[in-house]
Amino acid sequence: MPELAVYAGLFGLAFVAATILPAQSEAALAGLLLAGTYSPVLLLVAASLGNTAGSALNWGLGRGIERFRGRRWFPVRPAALERAQGWYRRHGKWSLLLSWLPIVGDPLTLVAGVMREPFLPFLLLVALAKSGRYLVIALLVLGWAEAG
Repeated sequence: MPELAVYAGLFGLAFVAATILPAQSEAALAGLLLAGTYSPVLLLVAASLGNTAGSALNWGLGRGIERFRGRRWFPVRPAALERAQGWYRRHGKWSLLLSWLPIVGDPLTLVAGVMREPFLPFLLLVALAKSGRYLVIALLVLGWAEAG
C-alpha cells in the first residue's frame, strides 16, 4: 500500500504543479527515480496523468472565466488577457505543445479554454507535451545515475 501512496502523491503533486500554485513535480520525479525503489514507467504515468489532469482543470476554468471579466476581483488584467488571446489566435492549438514550459505553459492551457479550444485536441496535445517533458527528465536522470 505505501507504494500506491507514492504514485498517488506524485500524481497529486504533478496535478498541483499544472495549476497556478507553486509546486515542483520534476524534482520529486527525479528523486523517486534516483531512489530506484519504484517503477520508472509507473512514475512517468503518474506524473504525466497528474500534470495533464491539472491542465484540463485550467482549460475548464478558462472556459468559464470570461463571464467574470468585468468584475473588480478578476485575477487577470484585461490587457494581459487580450494579449494572451491574440497570441493564441496567431499560433493556435499547436502552441499547446509548449504547455510543458515553465511560467508560460500553465497559463497557456487556461487561455486555450478561454479561446474555446475543443477538449480532445487540447487533451492530446497537452498530454504529448507534458509526457514528453517527464520522459526527457527520466532519461536524463536515469542516464546520469547509470553513468555515475
